[in-house]
Amino acid sequence: MKKKRFTEGRKMFFSVMLIFLVYAVIFILFEDYDRVFLSPFTEASDWHLLVFSVVVMVGLGFLLNRYAHRMDERISREQAEKEGRMRRQLTHNIAHELKTPVSSILGYTETILNHPNIDETTRLQFVERAHSQAQRLSALLQDISILNRMDYAPDVLGMERQDVSQLVADISQEVALALAAKKMKLHNCLPEDIWVIGNASLLYSIFRNLIDNAINYAGEGTTIELTAEETSSHWLFTFADNGQGIADEHLGRVFERFYRVDKGRSRQLGGTGLGLAIVKNAVLMHGGTISAQNAEPRGLVVNFSLKKKH
Repeated sequence: MKKKRFTEGRKMFFSVMLIFLVYAVIFILFEDYDRVFLSPFTEASDWHLLVFSVVVMVGLGFLLNRYAHRMDERISREQAEKEGRMRRQLTHNIAHELKTPVSSILGYTETILNHPNIDETTRLQFVERAHSQAQRLSALLQDISILNRMDYAPDVLGMERQDVSQLVADISQEVALALAAKKMKLHNCLPEDIWVIGNASLLYSIFRNLIDNAINYAGEGTTIELTAEETSSHWLFTFADNGQGIADEHLGRVFERFYRVDKGRSRQLGGTGLGLAIVKNAVLMHGGTISAQNAEPRGLVVNFSLKKKH
């Protein structure tokens, strides 16, 4: 059974009532103004004061309860409106992102079907382009599925002891050809035996998406460096490249869903616009924080942390 949330209105109500109750008790029990000693009720006025205090407290409680209820309703309404706007925007973005590959696939396949006598070279070219767009569509749906699981079903994501050092070493081998094609280097300076309690798939997404993002946008001939420091509760990672960096006005939004610094180039490279959003949400799910800033004299630095245990 889901526990009832202790709302802001309830917090305000109980806080004020507790303060008033404490004040009333002190005022009634201490007869002299210097509050030096306790005195029993010896006069009728003491009892009148007690009754008056109880009546005032009941009246104040009634008014505060009504105000707290309205306050909670207003907060809930504002949150619902905000979530509704976010859902509409997300739905619009998803529809927009799905439209491009679907339109391309339909265009290529319709051309092939409507022109049966098309030469074999052109037919093969159209099939390859349709296949490329289908792969992009598949990657987009997979990223959306990952984000949905983190948003709506985080409890089903199993958390186990994971070797991050070995995970990054495996990814380094996977991206070796892509790095070589761009004349890039990856310096994996992580210490051995970095262990955290986490989800293997999400941890993989964090490091793979950061590396893929650098490969796609840092520029040819750049160097990527990954380091880490240990604290009592977290591992602190620094992911840096000496590429072209990001304009300052974009830094605060690079982890937003479907946000692209260069929309045309991102789509041309096959990006879904969700990679860094997945990185951020995965880091948060592992009890960490993440931020990005430009390096000096050039490049991008992403600092993030992963909690050792949950």
